[in-house]
Amino acid sequence: MGEKVVADGFGPSDRQRYRRKLQQCLAGLARLLAEKRFDRPRNLMGVEIELNLAGPDGLPRMLNGPVLEKIASPDFQTELGLFNLEVNIAPHQLGDRVFDRLAEEIGTGIGYADRMAAELDAGVVMIGILPTLTQEDLVFENLSSADRYTLLNNQILAARGEDFTLDIHGVERLLCTSESIVPEAACTSVQLHLQVTPARFAAVWNASQAVAGVQIALGANAPFVFGRELWRESRPPLFQQATDTRPPELQSQGVRPRTWFGERWVDSVYDLFEENLRYFPALLPICDDEDPLRVLDEGGVPRLQELVLHNGTVYRWNRPVYGWVDGVPHLRVENRVLPAGPTVTDVIANAAFYYGLVRSLADDPRPVWKRMTFEDAEANFDTACRHGIEAELRWPRSGRAGGVATVPAVRLVLDELLPLAAAGLDAWHIEPADRDFYLGVIEQRCLRRVNGASWQADTFHRALASGLDREAALAATTRRYRTLMHAGEPVHTWPVGVD
Repeated sequence: MGEKVVADGFGPSDRQRYRRKLQQCLAGLARLLAEKRFDRPRNLMGVEIELNLAGPDGLPRMLNGPVLEKIASPDFQTELGLFNLEVNIAPHQLGDRVFDRLAEEIGTGIGYADRMAAELDAGVVMIGILPTLTQEDLVFENLSSADRYTLLNNQILAARGEDFTLDIHGVERLLCTSESIVPEAACTSVQLHLQVTPARFAAVWNASQAVAGVQIALGANAPFVFGRELWRESRPPLFQQATDTRPPELQSQGVRPRTWFGERWVDSVYDLFEENLRYFPALLPICDDEDPLRVLDEGGVPRLQELVLHNGTVYRWNRPVYGWVDGVPHLRVENRVLPAGPTVTDVIANAAFYYGLVRSLADDPRPVWKRMTFEDAEANFDTACRHGIEAELRWPRSGRAGGVATVPAVRLVLDELLPLAAAGLDAWHIEPADRDFYLGVIEQRCLRRVNGASWQADTFHRALASGLDREAALAATTRRYRTLMHAGEPVHTWPVGVD
């Protein structure tokens, strides 16, 4: 979303030229891989967090421009909706006390942003979907004022050729239409980046896909959309439907959605970029003047701008990233599974669990992706989105017998995955005190069966039982959430209720 683009129309020749440039970029990537031109391993990780703006009444505030002027920091930037911000944390090296340092940096940044927003009668809320958002809030007029957002909206809508249908069956049902992609802005997430070598990429990406359902089960934090209680993590179905370029006929034919889990384990990062070109037409066919193959012939490193831009319009939950810093290319896995929040401590605990678990699974001589099907991994993701911490997931049995069993997510984490995450953090040389503290947060979530989604739902229902109507109960839940979020104690310790 961060590409600087100009809102203008595109013709057939633009798309043909872009397709040719994409093929050149893909050939350039293949050469970079074959010639082993990528950055050496440095154990670098990074974090991005999308945020909401809400007032003291708990209702959204369409103020990201004025708030960003107050914040006046390059670490904060716009996101799709006028009620959105994003904070980007500089890359850190995995090891030692990195998680405590991240917690301090993120907490300081969000606290400062919240104080600046307060000067405009608003505040920062870190949550998967703001419960008080209504369909009337998510209209084209509330799209952030940057050309690239307007262009993306127009291109997705043109590809679809009709309004978007939002139809999600959960505890309740949401059925409505939208004339723009702005409902996507309701979905605010945490993105975890891990720089990897080409040889390591496939193992890390496959491991990330295998544990995506577990991440959602533990971290679900988006049970409400437009005042309806839907899935425990409603971001994935909402995001997919709000960006779906396929009219119903193409959906019926099995055409792949641009927001998708994927369909197979991979052997190389090349597989994913090649799939993106093969399956998905260009949305933003903007070409620069670089000839990537000529740059390589002359001993340089191409930026592969068209490939990077196209990759940014295919919304994989674990996305491959090609980066370029000081003339040196690198690869990252971008884990986009988790919702934002509930607290900084919870965000860092989720990150510690992910980085530790993926390290262990990627190192395992008996890879989990060789012992379970990709279909099971995808089904786990869907099940976890629907049921959150109460989900039951498919996972390979330990021992020689093999096979796959269905187990409660909390038991899987407590009995098998937490020890693997701890071993992985040891392999990253994380300080044992940090390892134990942040994995202890995950353990307590499992023992108490509480995460952000369960707390929101329980608090909302208690507010209803106290006599509040639906709208008032959602607002009261949001206000209480914001108070506890800024207090900073992890969500498993939060008392249920709005008092």
